[in-house]
Amino acid sequence: MKSVFVLLSLLALPVLALAAEDPVLYGRYEYIKLPEIGETLKAKMDTGALTSSLSAKHIQRFERDGEQWVSFQLSSDKDDVKVYEHRLARVAKVKSRIEEDDAREVADSAERPVIELSMCIGEDRQTVEVSLTDRSNFTYPLLIGVKGMRDFNAAINPMRRFTAGQPDCS
Repeated sequence: MKSVFVLLSLLALPVLALAAEDPVLYGRYEYIKLPEIGETLKAKMDTGALTSSLSAKHIQRFERDGEQWVSFQLSSDKDDVKVYEHRLARVAKVKSRIEEDDAREVADSAERPVIELSMCIGEDRQTVEVSLTDRSNFTYPLLIGVKGMRDFNAAINPMRRFTAGQPDCS
């Protein structure tokens, strides 16, 4: 029985080592490279959002080979007319915020297509779920939510900005 306990303890060591790994400290804003799109964008690291989102326009869902896909254009300062196509990972229901002085008692909800995108912060590259929505009225075209921060094992220092520098994931 003692040998079984020792064996199980040894098998658990790699898991414990991963769990004990300290998070990487990033600033509230970071440069994030999207290799599949070929752009590096300024992103807001938002601990108040669950899902990450990318500013997109002309979002169209369609079917290809029996799978759901989505096409879109980036919605940014540049006049980017390139159309991107990605397999749809899922559709998210998102509740709109209700302001305190808003007379509505129930938040409106909208459906947003969600894709999986490869992202690079500093030298770390991860695949993150990203919802597509028009963020052209916001300063940052990319928002990284809590799930994305977990993917990057990130902690955020709101007093810092662009701590990782320009992305370099080769």
